[in-house]
Amino acid sequence: MNQTIQLIRARKSVRVYEDRPIPAEVKRAVLDAAIQAPTAGNMTLYTILDITDPALKAALAKSCDDQPFIATAPLVLIFCADYRRWYDVFCRFEDPVRAPGMGDLFLSQADALIAAQNAVAAGESLGLGSCYIGDVVENFEYHRELLKLPRYVVPAAMVCFGYPTGQQCRRKKPVRFAIDDIVHENGYDPEKSAAMPRMLMEKEGLSEAELAGWVRRFCRRKWNSAFSEEMSRSCAAMAKDWCEG
Repeated sequence: MNQTIQLIRARKSVRVYEDRPIPAEVKRAVLDAAIQAPTAGNMTLYTILDITDPALKAALAKSCDDQPFIATAPLVLIFCADYRRWYDVFCRFEDPVRAPGMGDLFLSQADALIAAQNAVAAGESLGLGSCYIGDVVENFEYHRELLKLPRYVVPAAMVCFGYPTGQQCRRKKPVRFAIDDIVHENGYDPEKSAAMPRMLMEKEGLSEAELAGWVRRFCRRKWNSAFSEEMSRSCAAMAKDWCEG
């Protein structure tokens, strides 16, 4: 197994960091890796916000589901889907120009997330721990104002980086699903999907008697939760703002 695959397999979310800054050259390397990511039509349909203001970090820690570690993370990057630059330049040199639509939103979100994963992989190779913060897509109206986002620029993901503490380095990575359960050949296999109870028992180490209780608790915590409802509301508001008018 080569070093790249070893790093990918070893990487886990890290939420506790040592109290030491990330050198400028390391930060630059992470950002450069992000920019090197594949991008639709070589358009770079994203903007990266480097959050250095402690007050802004504190505000994000509060608005992103009350996660205090965000406020003290040495490096906080927000990857925004961004069609503003291209739309402006199209309107400057071409007439008529259609307004950005849902396809453009999806494509730029994908660009932003691919860049974010490049940054995460680069950080891992440089000894940095990282954690994705999906909650930044909640509270759309608040985050748009907080981050001064114009129309056709929306948050896709936030990532916190820092040097992991010893305890975080020793912490075991959560088990993933098996390759054979997730990979379907030449089309979607409903029988594999129907095996989800067995997949959960194997991944979580559950007995058949424990499965129902575990699923109910997980559903309440992740699916039937206030943050999940707010995420759906915010994403609908993003799409409406992006596509209407």
